Amino acid sequence: MIDKLFIEKNSNQIIEYLNELELIVNKSDDEIKSNSLLYHTAERLLQLIVDSMIDINIHLIKEGKLNVPDDLQSTFLTLANNKIIPSEFADKIAPVVGVRNRLVHRYETLDKNIFITNLKKNFSDFKQYLIYIEKII
Repeated sequence: MIDKLFIEKNSNQIIEYLNELELIVNKSDDEIKSNSLLYHTAERLLQLIVDSMIDINIHLIKEGKLNVPDDLQSTFLTLANNKIIPSEFADKIAPVVGVRNRLVHRYETLDKNIFITNLKKNFSDFKQYLIYIEKII
């Protein structure tokens, strides 16, 4: 059974992180790049947002007795395959797990320009995710 309180708690965490991140995203690219505190805070907030999203995804997969995906990125695709989020949206947002992994595990260095550009361009996707999740609870 879906634990609505678990989903709401994680959703509220995402909202808090988004509110903090929005203060950074609204700054100029140059200001973010030149201020390591801002830049690393943006990285960390992105990681926390994605971690909370993954927690929600895994909970929905487990409680819905859905096919367990091979990796965390595919949790979005599993939700799409089960009509919880639209497929096009899942395809767009799923790669954020790879960005999160590169940040956490330092697999490779991220290009600051690309990170900031993509973060700003796709910032609204996190809010859209919450809208889709809210519809099922």
